[in-house]
Amino acid sequence: MTVALDTAGADAARPFIERADPTHPSLVDQAHALDELFGVTNVPMGIWIDEDGTIVRPPEPATPRRPRTDRPIREDLPDRLREMLEEARKIRIDPDTYIAALRDWVANGSDSAYALDPHEVIERSRPRPLEAALAAANFELGQHLWRDGHERDAVPYFREAHRLEPDNWTYKRQAWTFADPLQGPSDDYDGDWLSDVREIGAQNYYPPLRMP
Repeated sequence: MTVALDTAGADAARPFIERADPTHPSLVDQAHALDELFGVTNVPMGIWIDEDGTIVRPPEPATPRRPRTDRPIREDLPDRLREMLEEARKIRIDPDTYIAALRDWVANGSDSAYALDPHEVIERSRPRPLEAALAAANFELGQHLWRDGHERDAVPYFREAHRLEPDNWTYKRQAWTFADPLQGPSDDYDGDWLSDVREIGAQNYYPPLRMP
């Protein structure tokens, strides 16, 4: 199944789900519970769970296909959007490797070389220090206030979540989107998508995909 992370709810995610026309269940995680429970920090990320409910691969980059980069970016787009698209083309992804591994697991189950044992799953899972728990709590409070119509009161909690867990892109992108649909600079937050990606380097936007 696929799960969209969007505090704004199903209506925000619906156009993308309908355009994809999936044949599998497509859910919307309005509370960002996947962040808190599994350590999801960006999208798209995949989690492999077997028929017994056991995690055999923790969250990792899961780009489903390689976007076309041979087409020129349209000249009539706003400058900021053009810059974002140019930067996005530099992001390191490896969909071919990931899809091949996923198909191998579907075909071979626990005998697949890509299915990890419990110790490897734990070793590869994201650490959960106190800062991560506090970030989740602050982000949850921010979401509650935002959904309840107290958008300005939500901002300090979103900012604190960003401070406590600065590499959680789902926390940052959600709050940036509320301030600006293009996740651009605003008076509410210290960063924005384009500036933050350039600061870390687009090639570091996702962690490397670790396959045998």
